[in-house]
Amino acid sequence: MSEPTTPVLPDLSGDVVDLALALVSIPSVSGAEAPLADAVQKALAAHPHLEVLRHGNTVVARTNLNRPERVVVAGHLDTVPVSPRTNNLPGRIQERNGERVLWGRGSVDMKSGVAVGLHLAATLSAPRRDVTWVFYDNEEVTSDLNGLGRTLKSHPQWLAADAAILGEPTGGAIEGGCNGTLRLILTVHGTATHSARAWRGVNAVHAAAPLIERVDTAPMRDVEVEGLVFRESFSVVAIEAGIATNTVPDRCKLTVNYRFAPDLSAEQALDRALRILAGQGARVGATAAVGEAPPVIAAGAGTVDVHIDDLCEAARPGLDSPLAVELLAAVRTRGGGVGPKYGWTDVARFSAVGIPAVNLGPGDPMLCHTDDEHCPVAQIQAVTEILREWLT
Repeated sequence: MSEPTTPVLPDLSGDVVDLALALVSIPSVSGAEAPLADAVQKALAAHPHLEVLRHGNTVVARTNLNRPERVVVAGHLDTVPVSPRTNNLPGRIQERNGERVLWGRGSVDMKSGVAVGLHLAATLSAPRRDVTWVFYDNEEVTSDLNGLGRTLKSHPQWLAADAAILGEPTGGAIEGGCNGTLRLILTVHGTATHSARAWRGVNAVHAAAPLIERVDTAPMRDVEVEGLVFRESFSVVAIEAGIATNTVPDRCKLTVNYRFAPDLSAEQALDRALRILAGQGARVGATAAVGEAPPVIAAGAGTVDVHIDDLCEAARPGLDSPLAVELLAAVRTRGGGVGPKYGWTDVARFSAVGIPAVNLGPGDPMLCHTDDEHCPVAQIQAVTEILREWLT
């Protein structure tokens, strides 16, 4: 069997929209980014003003001009799976309500933002700030696989900077900080029996009902942090149960996702979530005392096992640094504003190592992962010019 060929990207110095279309048309679902990473590395290596480095499927390109400031501009190469309903690959340019849009999986999250980064990396040979361009893998899956996180851990010197920008979709505005994210898997145990004699068993799905109710009625907060109001959410995002239609399930697995505001640490968010699930008062701003056992979670007549599947810190807005103030001014001259990022993004990774970071990219975040994912061409062009102005 012959080796798969590396896709070829168009000239990075050419039309940024053509580049975005080409990126969307190259499949790169999380875990399968290698061909695209190969193409990105090859395209960047053609530009002698860049030092190109690679860790796994994360590609880093750096200018080394001894400028007094260095910034990181980063974006992820991976996407969620292609829509089974619309089969939204390859990408295409469409006309929508009098404007051109780029349609296809990843057009919003976030290959349009990647196109902006690649185009500017190629065309800005002498920026007034040194720039580290980062194109990384596995953002859409569990945090332990995240290419940016792995690179920060293995090569922190590659990503040292005074400020960072994530090209996550913001509609061309700035979104400061991000909510944290906690994912818990709750396994409720019961006793299996034939459904014709249901009274002889314990239905794990029925036993899980109080947990679902506690999640649904959890007291979520709107929290102001450094002038931005972050909104929390608590949701059951998956339920698995049953082995046959004539058998009472002896196990029900609930996956619960808590998006928590930046006023809480990860430990405080975990403590709050466990107390809500246990039916206790949800304390805010305090963690469990040393040696204090976590609350016991019960569900009907069943016992419950709790597994922490993912836990990522939130990030404060980071808008008070001089670099961020200047960037916000450039955004506002084009009609953009500033708001909070409700989802989790890798600004949190930069924030955790002391690098102020914000989100700025083309595309409506409400269209991320949807069957009809599409990004206005004008936003791709506008974000390109905002960053070009800020960097030159």
